[in-house]
Amino acid sequence: MTITDDIVKSLRNPTPLYAVAGTADLAAEKLREVPALLEKLKEQAPERFEKIKSTDPKAVQGKVTAGAKDAQAKLTETYREIDLKAFKEMPDFKKLGESVQDLALQGVGRATGYAVKARETYDELAVRGKGAVASWRGESGENGSAKNGAGKGKAAEIPAAEPKAKPAAARKAPARKPAAKKADKPAE
Repeated sequence: MTITDDIVKSLRNPTPLYAVAGTADLAAEKLREVPALLEKLKEQAPERFEKIKSTDPKAVQGKVTAGAKDAQAKLTETYREIDLKAFKEMPDFKKLGESVQDLALQGVGRATGYAVKARETYDELAVRGKGAVASWRGESGENGSAKNGAGKGKAAEIPAAEPKAKPAAARKAPARKPAAKKADKPAE
């Protein structure tokens, strides 16, 4: 029974659908900016082409060569600073193990941070989607202000509160409906 309850809860939770609607709304907003960017690129293109045409290839080659020489000098200097003999003489495996463990913990910390950011973004998209759905339906009020970012905290609590209320009502309703259908069938 608990598995079916979990499935029912997950199916009645509108948050993923709101997140998809929020993503679509955000994509539509960004796509509205594309024509202006294209116009800007059209205006700047002749200047950029002219600048590229007037560039001397020998000057570019000189800059690239100088950059490569600088990078090679820095690499050689760094290589000389590393004392390989010190690594060979002192194989301290405890320190090596500790540093590996520290790196692993740093990785876990970063992964946790990324998970938190992903969850926050998901919640923001869900709030945006709830406002977008409300505006698409023509509803007004608090839902419309959620799209604009007003009351983010209040709107973020609403999707979490709704699924708790809906499954309780849904559990009662299916229990009554099958009983009524069974009673109707023998009467026919």
